[in-house]
Amino acid sequence: MTAESGNTRNSGNTSTRKSTAKRAATTAKRAETKATAAAGEAQSAARDTEKAASQSVRSAGEATKRAGRAAANGLQSGQQAVTANAAKAVSAATTAWAVVKHRKAIAAGAAAGVAGVAGVAFAVGRSTAKPAVGPLTRLAGGRI
Repeated sequence: MTAESGNTRNSGNTSTRKSTAKRAATTAKRAETKATAAAGEAQSAARDTEKAASQSVRSAGEATKRAGRAAANGLQSGQQAVTANAAKAVSAATTAWAVVKHRKAIAAGAAAGVAGVAGVAFAVGRSTAKPAVGPLTRLAGGRI
């Protein structure tokens, strides 16, 4: 083995080492590129998932708000109905108490009304029962 052959062997080892290093570097670059692409896809998927979760939370919040509004409206209409019925009951009770409290005055007023109507009816009946007379007879009081 000559020096040249040793050099050849050495240079062959060197080129083998260089080509192996190049292959390793190329493989590392490919792996890095694939890892970068995978990381980008994972990041995109994470963003999409975050958006979907955010939309789900938002729609759930809106549904909760709608349900709350419906319940509040139902309670409010129920409260208004109870208040209106209570007001009607109080009004009826007040009127009934006023009638009971003033029953004597109401009875006296009704009796006076009946007597007034009877008196007016009697007067109207008397005036229609008289025969029509002239002005001189009326001045003389019916003597002529």
